[in-house]
Amino acid sequence: MKIDGLSFYLEGSNGKGIVLVHGLTGAPAEMKLVARLLHRKGYSVYAPLLAGHGVDAVTLRRSRWEDWLESVLKASDFLAARTQQVFAAGICVGGKLSMLAAERRPETIRAVAIYSPCFHYDGWDVPFYYPLLSSHIGWLCRIPFLDRLNFRETASLGIKDERMRKLIEAMGGDGVLEKFPGRGLVEMHRLAKTLRNRLPQMTTPTLILHAVDDDLSSPRHARYISDHIGGPHELRWIEDSYHMIHVDRQHRQVADFTAEFFEATSHVAAVA
Repeated sequence: MKIDGLSFYLEGSNGKGIVLVHGLTGAPAEMKLVARLLHRKGYSVYAPLLAGHGVDAVTLRRSRWEDWLESVLKASDFLAARTQQVFAAGICVGGKLSMLAAERRPETIRAVAIYSPCFHYDGWDVPFYYPLLSSHIGWLCRIPFLDRLNFRETASLGIKDERMRKLIEAMGGDGVLEKFPGRGLVEMHRLAKTLRNRLPQMTTPTLILHAVDDDLSSPRHARYISDHIGGPHELRWIEDSYHMIHVDRQHRQVADFTAEFFEATSHVAAVA
C-alpha cells in the first residue's frame, strides 16, 4: 500500500513492524526487495520517504538531517500504532538515522540494523576529491558555493550485480535522484558528527552489516561503530556485494540476517 505516492506499507502477520529507511538521494522504492523478504517472514514493513527527497536536488538542498530524522520518528510512531514491536533498519545515511531514532524512541524501537554505515565516502571507487572534501567539510560548509554544487553517483551505483544495477538505474521515476547537492554532503557530515558523539551512550541492540568490498564506504566505518557503540551489537560481513547490499547479490542474506537479529532481540526481551 502506498502512503504518499512514494512511501509504502506492507501489513504483516506476526505483530512486529520494521521501518526501512533509504539513503541520501534514495527513495523507498530501493527498499522493496528487502521489504518483500521481511514481509514474507511475517513482518509489517513501512518504508517512508525522507523529508526533502523524491523530487529533485533543489528540494533536497532545502532539507536538513534533523528533517530526515523527523521522518523516521514519524514512521516509527506509524508502526507503533499498528504493531506490538517496532524495529528499524536503513542503508548508509538511513542506518545512522535509524540509530538516532532508536535513541530518541527507546520505548518504541527495540533494535536496529544498519547497512553499509558511512560517515563519509572513502571507498575504493569514489573520486579522489570526495575524501578530500569530506576531511575539510567542517569549514567548507561555510562557503556558499558548496550548496550549489551537484555530485554524480559512481558508475557502479554501489551495485556489483549488473542486472540489479540496471533496475536501480530505471528507478528515476520512483524518486531516486541521479545527482546529490553539496548541501547533502554537509548534512551528512553533521549527522555523522552527531552520531559519533552519541555512540558511547547508545544502548539499543544493533546489527551492523557491511560489504568487505564496499566501493563507496570503507569497512573501517563499520568497525568504528562496533568499537564505540555502548550497547549490545553484532558485526557481520557481506562477501559478494558492493555498497548497496540491500539490493545487490546478497540482499536475501541481508534480509535473513536482519530477521534473525530482530527475532533474537525479541526473544531476549520476552525472557526478561
